[in-house]
Amino acid sequence: MTISRMPTHAGVQRAAEKIAAILPPTPLLPLEIDGQTIWCKAECLQPVGAFKIRGAWHRLTDLDAAERARGVVGVSSGNHAQGVAWSAARLGIAATIVMPVDAPAVKLAATRALGAEVVLYDRPAGENRDEVAARLVAERGATLVHAFADPWVIEGQGSAGIEIAAQMAELAGDEPRLIVAPCGGGGLAGGLALACPDALVVPVEPEGWDTVGQSLAAGSLVPVGPGAPPTNCDALQPPVTHQINLDVLQGRVTQAATVTPSEVRAAQRLAFAKLRLVVEPGGAAALAAVLAGRIAVQPRTAVILSGGNTDPAAYAQVLLGDD
Repeated sequence: MTISRMPTHAGVQRAAEKIAAILPPTPLLPLEIDGQTIWCKAECLQPVGAFKIRGAWHRLTDLDAAERARGVVGVSSGNHAQGVAWSAARLGIAATIVMPVDAPAVKLAATRALGAEVVLYDRPAGENRDEVAARLVAERGATLVHAFADPWVIEGQGSAGIEIAAQMAELAGDEPRLIVAPCGGGGLAGGLALACPDALVVPVEPEGWDTVGQSLAAGSLVPVGPGAPPTNCDALQPPVTHQINLDVLQGRVTQAATVTPSEVRAAQRLAFAKLRLVVEPGGAAALAAVLAGRIAVQPRTAVILSGGNTDPAAYAQVLLGDD
């Protein structure tokens, strides 16, 4: 990918203004954990059921007339797909989304229902989604809207941090000291770090899929290994982060965590029982890390519940489970 610029705090603020003009802030809900109150940012209540609407809207609204006429191409397991499709439909832009064949059916159906063309790739067989997207971009002259390695997308995701800062100042007396966020490629974590430079931002990845945590530790890009274990967090499975994400995170993010499938399921159940929220596996990763003691909470801790798009049958099994 050719990156034309780096994301900035000013860009995050501009994105937040654009988002505020079309969408209300998502709730910041208190949750008591072992006598300590944490604050849960319910991004699962966005119109597309995930925070990804933020980056997509910021990116697409900055396209010029010629770019809009040629359309956009996105890569996503489902949440970014819906964010791009929703934004494109509102703006009259043709959208094509490259999605894995094993994406949850609810995400595939929702993306198509929003009017986007879906092109499937074989993730289990190792087919490279970025190569598929690059071919489509070249054939159609479209603009690539990457799920996390795009400066506008990073800034847009950071708009959640601008909301958190304002909400926590009102509800808890000051801005956040710690923000825990689910992490796939690092777009959300990077945006939050830009939005709230005085807060500690901790990205949380599925066990064995911690490309961001490993890359931060190594100081260079580290792909997911060939023996990566199965994960229920379909939204958090990029094979490797990108250099733009690492550049944003280095020096700003000093800690990362991983969670197991059983810890994620426990967090989903807690969110349902205590907050009355449906949260998908990837969306529950940050809460899972807090519940499992992987991250020490402190006063004014915010936890991102990043998405709620999950197949009903799979979610019912989570609620009925006992692990």
